[in-house]
Amino acid sequence: MLSRKRPCPVCGASKLQEFHHLLQIPVHCNLLYASREEAVEAPRGDLQLLFCQRCGHVFNGAYDPALMEYTQAYENSLHFSPRFQRYAEELADHLIDRYAIRQRTVIDIGCGKGDFLALLCERGENRGIGFDPSFVPEYVSGPVREKMTIVQDFYSARYADRQAELIVCRHVLEHIPDPAAFVRDVRTSIGDARSTVVFFEVPNVLYTLKDLGIWDLIYEHVSYFSPASLSHLFRAEGFDVTGVQDLYGGQFLGIEGRPGSSAASATTQDLALLADLVQQFSGAYQTKVAEWISRFEAMEAAGQRAVVWGGGSKGVTFLNTLRPDAVVTHMVDINPRKQGMFVAGTGQPIVAPEELRPVNPDAVIIMNPIYRTEIEAAVRELGISSEVLVG
Repeated sequence: MLSRKRPCPVCGASKLQEFHHLLQIPVHCNLLYASREEAVEAPRGDLQLLFCQRCGHVFNGAYDPALMEYTQAYENSLHFSPRFQRYAEELADHLIDRYAIRQRTVIDIGCGKGDFLALLCERGENRGIGFDPSFVPEYVSGPVREKMTIVQDFYSARYADRQAELIVCRHVLEHIPDPAAFVRDVRTSIGDARSTVVFFEVPNVLYTLKDLGIWDLIYEHVSYFSPASLSHLFRAEGFDVTGVQDLYGGQFLGIEGRPGSSAASATTQDLALLADLVQQFSGAYQTKVAEWISRFEAMEAAGQRAVVWGGGSKGVTFLNTLRPDAVVTHMVDINPRKQGMFVAGTGQPIVAPEELRPVNPDAVIIMNPIYRTEIEAAVRELGISSEVLVG
């Protein structure tokens, strides 16, 4: 059952509009399950999308933090993709060059398996401090490991003694039930070090609402930030915002800033655009889902089979929303840590690309259009004539 509406976690407002809900979706999309039985029995929760008409924030009013567990079994690294790795390298170079972060100390809050922190250390000859309970020491090796200190814990104000010239936090803030308190803790920890730079990256709710990236709706994300709500949050908690950018084909938002005293506000124009998108979203969502259900029914009637390429949250949501179990037999992922595991909620095995040859699917459904060129090339190299579709 959906919970009662709660105040906006960014600005505290109570004027909220419920505009969409999903019932009993997997709590974790990125936990690895070693058996089909475990995967099918994965914990579930409800999603109740609320829109704050004051700051432009979208969040899950039914979120229960007690259901969440981030351990070493949590795997969401995208760095095995050449396309994503190139993006990460360009982002690291941008931060290093723009803010002269060379031979300095950098902090990565929620560093995952340490991939981006390693780039900052390697490319800027920096020293790195990472925070993440899911970090696996064996995944980072070589000289760069000596430049990194990893705290296998969640970042909080008790680590205020760890100071740095650059603090990055990528794809973490959307998971935190009280983002205002978290950003406040970061600001408090910085103290009087006014030259410290912060960079946060989050999914862009405009990609979900406007571009209908609906497979990004997952329980793990409490918050769905808009440019308006992200700016409001950082200004309200004591940062001067130096830039908010669309990143990665508009799928991400990046915010850069320094300690300061900016006023928090969202323009009427920003809020009007968001309100229009929110108003149209549920109908557009249902239309897209219905189109895919119809397509899968036609494939099943024709005796065709498909695979989903991309074992991240998009692929897991796609399969759990549509349940095309009779048609989609496997999920493909290039991340070797996911291969041999099973999809949360639906139980398809996750296989390496080369395992597609004996499957020989009629269609390969990719979850993110930004990887289309990369995946089409991989399919051709396998000698498979499957049609490539975008989910």
